Amino acid sequence: MDKEVVIKADKISKIYRLYNKPSDRLREALLPGKKKLGKDHYALTDLDLTIYKGETVGIIGTNGSGKSTILKIITGVLSPTKGDIKVNGRISALLELGAGFNMEYNGIENIYLNGTMMGFSKKEIDERLDSILAFADIGDYVYQPCKTYSSGMFVRLAFAVAINIDPEILIVDEALSVGDVFFQAKCYHKFEEFKKEGKTILFVSHDLSSIAKYCDRVILLNKGVKLDEGNPKEMIDAYKQVLVGQYRIPEREDSLLDDADIQELANKAADDAGRSADGINPDTLEYGTGDATIHDYYITDKKGTRTTAIIKGEPFTIHFSVDFNRDITAPIFAFTIKNIRGTEITGTNTMYEKAFLESVKKGNSKTVTFTQDMNLQGGEYLLSLGVTGYEREDFQVYHRLYDVINITVVSDKNTVGYYDMNSKVTIE
Repeated sequence: MDKEVVIKADKISKIYRLYNKPSDRLREALLPGKKKLGKDHYALTDLDLTIYKGETVGIIGTNGSGKSTILKIITGVLSPTKGDIKVNGRISALLELGAGFNMEYNGIENIYLNGTMMGFSKKEIDERLDSILAFADIGDYVYQPCKTYSSGMFVRLAFAVAINIDPEILIVDEALSVGDVFFQAKCYHKFEEFKKEGKTILFVSHDLSSIAKYCDRVILLNKGVKLDEGNPKEMIDAYKQVLVGQYRIPEREDSLLDDADIQELANKAADDAGRSADGINPDTLEYGTGDATIHDYYITDKKGTRTTAIIKGEPFTIHFSVDFNRDITAPIFAFTIKNIRGTEITGTNTMYEKAFLESVKKGNSKTVTFTQDMNLQGGEYLLSLGVTGYEREDFQVYHRLYDVINITVVSDKNTVGYYDMNSKVTIE
């Protein structure tokens, strides 16, 4: 039995005309046929997209890849410059939460305003009002003008309105991380309900853990071009390669862009992202005596690819080099990993591991690697590095780099606490 297509994009391009200054736009409009003062920017180029009923499809890519643009075209917020788009089903879109809200109206009035804009009658909104209010859970503030709301209350109400209209297709753009942790849990629970009900979900997220957990299929975009699509694990690996300029395009059918053009766009992503692609913190705290210097620090995954996104359960390696500016007896090399709240979760050093107990002469260098399995829960973490030692029983810090690299742990199964015990379960 053929699968039912609910979204079909055929050779979609979106072109914006860019100008160095506003007056150039006016001059070009008033003097057609003269010298062109602007240039075309392709937000999307020759994009084909097919989404089937009941699928959960994720779209990933670096900033400026065209992820939000294609969602806006699907929902009708934007029109494509070229190509055709067909949608079969009622859409609820979580793009810019609160767009269309009147800040002078109270919450109830905005619920009816937004419901009407989505095509619902007053009776249909009446039937959904209780569930919207329960989901938003902002109490009597719903009777106050929205201009008096905190940002958290505002997004809660906007999310509640958008997600409680019983859509056939749910489209989400980075909206599942709104509000406090309890509201986020409620949002994800609703998301899972939609999946169980067989609804079609299309969403954009930089949260690779959510992409891995929820998606049946993932589409990888870069610079407005679809580089590839496939299962979540393969596409997350490909995205990590894009970030460090090591992506190689697969064989593909004929396209308006040839393979060399697409490869150039993929390689340029790493250049555009700069040091941020390596997860390097530009505001790293560093201190020490200066008797040793840490440099060339990075992380590799099990394939040896430089990355800061590690799949939970897989091995990874922390690398750094140390130059010695004077003779040091038995230096200790160390790393620690914190969560984003600053709590130290784990770490080790060469003294604990009994891995290096030698002296190092001035002018020498050492390359240090720590290899281990990633058993932390999915989420964001910060890596710190250090070179220390003892001199006549006094502890010395030669060089420390605090929160130097951001690590993203990608997981489709999280347990309680900070790390996974990897329990083996049997039930008889």
